[in-house]
Amino acid sequence: MAGSIGGARPGLAGKLFTAVALALFAGFGGVAPAATTGGAFTPAAAPPPPGSPTGAPAADGPSAGTLSVTSATTSPRKSFYYGVRYPRLSYTIASTQPQNDLRIDVVDSAGAVVRSFYRNDIAPNVPNTIRWDGTAVDGRPARNGKYTFRIGTQTAARVARPALPSTAPAPLNLGFALYGYAFPLLGDQDFGGAGAGFGAGRSGHTHQGHDVMAACGIPVVAARGGTIQYSGYQGAAGNYVVIDGKGTGLDTAYMHLAVPSPLKTGDPVRTGQPIGIVGDTGDATACHLHFELWLAPGWYEGGSPIDPLPYLLKWDLYS
Repeated sequence: MAGSIGGARPGLAGKLFTAVALALFAGFGGVAPAATTGGAFTPAAAPPPPGSPTGAPAADGPSAGTLSVTSATTSPRKSFYYGVRYPRLSYTIASTQPQNDLRIDVVDSAGAVVRSFYRNDIAPNVPNTIRWDGTAVDGRPARNGKYTFRIGTQTAARVARPALPSTAPAPLNLGFALYGYAFPLLGDQDFGGAGAGFGAGRSGHTHQGHDVMAACGIPVVAARGGTIQYSGYQGAAGNYVVIDGKGTGLDTAYMHLAVPSPLKTGDPVRTGQPIGIVGDTGDATACHLHFELWLAPGWYEGGSPIDPLPYLLKWDLYS
């Protein structure tokens, strides 16, 4: 677990950065600072709000007038499964009748519907929202990719047309991206040399993760949300956190954190939520994040570690 890449301990700037990060964790009193990965100030031990219920088609036969969409926005434009913020559609319709039975689809880039929401007796000129939790119709996490919301009626192929002023610069864009994992660092980093990699020689063992070199004090975030399986200290790992990933058999581990994580064993954690800051505690010779990825059934529960570098490189491209 030791950082085998050369590097000095942080100088004055690094120490100041660490002090500022520590003040952030202390100042929020159990509230984690914002992550740039679709983040918002988040109670450290709170699960994300639930996604909107899907509802069901109108039991007495769907009915709707001639619809138009008077306003619609999607936020954020980039989201993560079990993340800090779910993809959210805010919309208002106009209609020729006072109550309308709507169907709102989440559609992938190939045009396939991955989730549908049914809303009955929707009045015109009243704001409404839909929040998608990132699961497909089979209840499994949706694949990485581009998606859009589509608003229509519950009768076949009646999609609401936009009702924008003639001066509107462009059609409605309700698209967004959804990803299953976030890159675990929010700041400059590099992937080191051969000694940083999985399987590199160590005293009495081989390296079970990858060392991502970064300055002490850079925020560390959950690559995949779920449950804190362990949060504590060990002589070689230093301050470290292990997360049992939600909706996946993979566990993730984050070692050498500068200070103990504000999250405790058993806490829920969201994808992209800050869990600590880069440090060099334990058996480390330089500031870095030692990151591990474990197959099911999990970290020291019968699973085995795998090389996380291909995954880190992929996540770094879009995070």
